[in-house]
Formats: sequence, structure tokens, C-alpha cells
Amino acid sequence: MTTYTALPISPEALKELRITDDAGRPMVAFTDDEGGAPLRCCLRRSAPGDRIALVAYAPLRRWAAETGAAPGAYDEQGPAFIHADDCAAPAHDGYPLLNARRVLRRYSTDGRILGGQLLEDSELSDQEVDQALTDAFSDPEVALVHVRAVEYGCFFYEIRRPPTPEPVPK
Repeated sequence: MTTYTALPISPEALKELRITDDAGRPMVAFTDDEGGAPLRCCLRRSAPGDRIALVAYAPLRRWAAETGAAPGAYDEQGPAFIHADDCAAPAHDGYPLLNARRVLRRYSTDGRILGGQLLEDSELSDQEVDQALTDAFSDPEVALVHVRAVEYGCFFYEIRRPPTPEPVPK
């Protein structure tokens, strides 16, 4: 069992991205003949025949809009594969899309990069990722973590700091 929740692109953001991406370009759908594209909408790999699109996505920008953070130059956008049409929500146990080395990039409450951790193993276990996230969130300045590809730097999903439990009244 995992301690943290991998968050896909939200349904509201997907609705927008399926019209115009975060770089202002219209979505261009295509049929994925081979399969295997890492989909950020449902956090799984595409299957041959899936109708998908490659869009520019700015994950930190959307988080900043929700929280009031001002990430400045850290408000980057990058490529993200999504289904071209509505799809099922993620249905997985554990952390998805871990079949290669990953970087866990840490962000502060104002949206600045606080560093990261390289996860070298190409077959990462949920336990390894869980421990790396626990280490990241042990720093009280860390508000969220992006799980990214090492080779291309692509954003896969985000993990937000879990809410602090309310104290039990005495």
C-alpha cells in the first residue's frame, strides 16, 4: 500500500487541453498504432489503436492558480500525452509509470524548485518511491513533488503534501 496519491491531470484541465493546450495550440489527435505512450490523463500506457494527443502542459501553473503561488520562471510547460477523448480515471494500485529511472522534483509553497532526488533503478518498487516521497515531505518547505522522466524531463504526475491531521480535542 502506498502512502501518497499520484494525481493525474485534472478533468477540468483535460477539458481545456482537448481544445487548446497550454502553449495556445489546438489539440491534434492521432491514432496510436504502436501503443506505449505514457498517458497523463489516466496514468497508464496507451494501447494500440487508442486515439491520443501530445499537448503542451504547464502543471505548476495550474497548481499555482489553485494555491496563489507565484512560480515565476519555474512555470514551465512540456509535452504530455493524453487521450483525445474522455477516458476512465486511473485504476491502479501503487505508483504508476515506474518502468524507468525517475526524478522526484520538489517544489515550495511559492512554486520554486527545492531540489530533487534521482531514482536510478529502472524497475522501481512502490516502497522505494514511498520512501523517497517520505524523505521529500520531511522538509516542511516542500508543498508538492513532480515525478518526471530522467532522459527527457517530462512531467508524469504530481504528489501533493498530505493534509496535516487535525488534533484530537481533549
